[in-house]
Amino acid sequence: MPLIRLTVPPGSLTDAGRRTVQQDLAAVLLRWEGAPDTPFFRAQAWSYLVELPDGAQTTAAGDDAPRFLVDVTVPAGTLSERRRAGLVEDATRTVLTAAGLTAADALRVWVLVHEQPDGTWGAGGSVVRHADLVALAKDARADA
Repeated sequence: MPLIRLTVPPGSLTDAGRRTVQQDLAAVLLRWEGAPDTPFFRAQAWSYLVELPDGAQTTAAGDDAPRFLVDVTVPAGTLSERRRAGLVEDATRTVLTAAGLTAADALRVWVLVHEQPDGTWGAGGSVVRHADLVALAKDARADA
């Protein structure tokens, strides 16, 4: 049940990137979480694109080149250190591609991974625990 939110300055994504970046980022997140590629798990990977108003972003140095913030929220225990590093790398590359930028611009993309403590995530009117998600994933793999 991951959540990913990309915050961007206005006009910073290419037209093609704007059309695909949300699904691309959700797919990256599911892959690094190790979730099964099923309609159920894809439907639970929510992705938001937040476009800032003109002039809403700058740096202390006054540099107005676009900066991108990727906020990822996952249940605690979902990502090992290796998976977290892979997620950050792939999310950065996905945003750079969507913006028509290169690896030389990678420091303009920040990825913040927020791990939600077990028992503090609710969906469908109930608390969802990490163990419940693991069991669902195992069942989905067994059915595949």
